[in-house]
Amino acid sequence: MNQEAGLRTVFVNERATSRQLRKAKVVVVDGPDEGKEFVIGKSKFYVGRSAVTDFKVADKSISGTHFEIRAEEDGFLLRDMGSTNGTWVAGCRVREIYLAPNVTFRAGNTTFRLTPIDEIVEIALSEEEHFGGVIGRSVAMREVFATLSKIAPSELTCMIEGDTGTGKERMARAIHDKSRRKSKPFVVLDCSSIPRELMESYVFGHERGAFTGAVNQHKGAFEQANGGTLFLDEIGELDLALQPKLLRVLENREYMRVGGTKLMRTDCRIIAATNRDLRVMVNEGAFREDLYFRLSVIQIYLPSLAKRREDIPLMVEHFFSTLAERRPDLQRLRMTADAMDMLMSYPWPGNVRELRNVIERAASLASGPAIERSDLHLSGYTVGGPTPLAPPVTSAGPADPDSSRIQADLTLAFKDAKQQVVDQFEYDYLDRIIDAHDGNISRAAKQAGLTRFHMRELLKKHDLKK
Repeated sequence: MNQEAGLRTVFVNERATSRQLRKAKVVVVDGPDEGKEFVIGKSKFYVGRSAVTDFKVADKSISGTHFEIRAEEDGFLLRDMGSTNGTWVAGCRVREIYLAPNVTFRAGNTTFRLTPIDEIVEIALSEEEHFGGVIGRSVAMREVFATLSKIAPSELTCMIEGDTGTGKERMARAIHDKSRRKSKPFVVLDCSSIPRELMESYVFGHERGAFTGAVNQHKGAFEQANGGTLFLDEIGELDLALQPKLLRVLENREYMRVGGTKLMRTDCRIIAATNRDLRVMVNEGAFREDLYFRLSVIQIYLPSLAKRREDIPLMVEHFFSTLAERRPDLQRLRMTADAMDMLMSYPWPGNVRELRNVIERAASLASGPAIERSDLHLSGYTVGGPTPLAPPVTSAGPADPDSSRIQADLTLAFKDAKQQVVDQFEYDYLDRIIDAHDGNISRAAKQAGLTRFHMRELLKKHDLKK
């Protein structure tokens, strides 16, 4: 294994069979924690003052989650996490950089050194190219599948992290279907779509007369999911005031309906998901540290579609099969080589959800059994350049005379249509505010009421590099 490589994929007969992670040691060579060290034995490692990091330091000039170190095939990647005082290598402030062995770097008033050591962690890859309804043949996804096959039969609480549209809900459903609870309810609670004032009722239920409009008793998500699995989607959107109540239920399995006096018990497995960095939210006081630890017993990261492009042909084939089940006339549908090349080079800001929508639309618009490049309606995008979002498609009928009204695509499910509108808003807002500040991220973030790190991540998401 190359001395500088942090991760290596092992192939047998041209098929990846496992991954080898090289361990490394992080040592504090100067600063308040001088002499303190930690051995890295996983692919992502976080350092900062917060308890949610892997290596907690005392230096007050270091941010809560200051930097991370990733073991990759090109080496060990040092990545600043939007810190206040920056991460420095050889006198230069860096956002991310591959570290040569034994090179020192500084965060705040502390100097660190990363030293690879001659110990290897073997990471298994699944032989399968699917796990329930989640598919993928890439090394990254087969590594996830291997983990899921171990934890699905257990009762462990899971946190699924990943960008919007990567398939977090589908993965949660697959975990449920592979568990001993598979014959019991699978209940989804989307924390981003429920009004703040109604959230407690949706989670715990309410009694008749508990508040204005409560004309009947209502069973909450915990009661509905009893015996099965409760999926808390977009948990990062959960109101801070409700978080301690959720924590108590997770710890004691007891709760009361809103307006109720009877203590109720629940027996359900919890799976949560987020597209936000909860470590940053903990540092900002927007998410409880104890709830973070309670939900993150097992952490699963779903990579974006752009980082696993080799899965695209397999997904297209799967979407074709699904369409053919509903429409027999599409059984011979195929993709031309030119159209597939376009799919493989497109940046996919909407991830798997966007790919599915593109394929379903193209299948309906194609004039023959083969989907051509022009059928994909992606020609407005410049590969490698800024990625403007397509204007939303409106339902058939006369144009709305109120041009300021949001035009949602009524051919999509509510959640997908909502995300399309949100993505369009994010792109337009960020494009204008970063232009207004001449590309200065710090000033734009301050005006937007965001942290610099969050602003930068949003700009990267929409490929708005000014």
